[in-house]
Amino acid sequence: MFYRPETGHGLPHNPFNAIVAPRPIGWISTRGVKGDNLAPYSFFNAVAYVPPQVMFSSTNSKPDRRGTKDSVSQIIESGVFCVNIAAGDLREQVNASSAPLGAGVSEFEAAGIESAECETIDCLRVANAVAALECRMTQIVPLAGESNFVVLGVVTGVHIRDDCLIDGRFDPRPAGGWISRLGYKDYAVVHELFEMDRPK
Repeated sequence: MFYRPETGHGLPHNPFNAIVAPRPIGWISTRGVKGDNLAPYSFFNAVAYVPPQVMFSSTNSKPDRRGTKDSVSQIIESGVFCVNIAAGDLREQVNASSAPLGAGVSEFEAAGIESAECETIDCLRVANAVAALECRMTQIVPLAGESNFVVLGVVTGVHIRDDCLIDGRFDPRPAGGWISRLGYKDYAVVHELFEMDRPK
């Protein structure tokens, strides 16, 4: 099969989201003039080591935000955000926080998610996330298409859950393993690992 995106694929569901998978989930918390917000994004990844930097992409809009969603709107206001990393033990809360709530309605409160204040930025984080990356926004880049934006940020603080540090290594398997997005309504939990040495 071959198709051009502009002419369509003819399938009952868009295969693109499932082709580029698995994708880590950035559970983005923000604070703006209307309050606190929390939303999952599967277009998310780390992009640099020194200084540590991350990105996520927002690809839709809400009628109560002009041309984007709550997360991007509030990052424009505050200049900061927090990337919460959820494991399998919080999968239901991650899903619940994706509900289309109105601007100013806190997903922390609506979904019963325990929060804590960040250390280096004025923002809430998910208290029980296996890790949380406090970030200062460096760029918001418009992409092709309507309401598509990439948000880039430099990490200013890192929280790691104590039970996910094993022999000096980060490992969220005690909390249910890494969760990732596969496309459609499909998700996966990573439990099995293997190591390989790079060629010398």
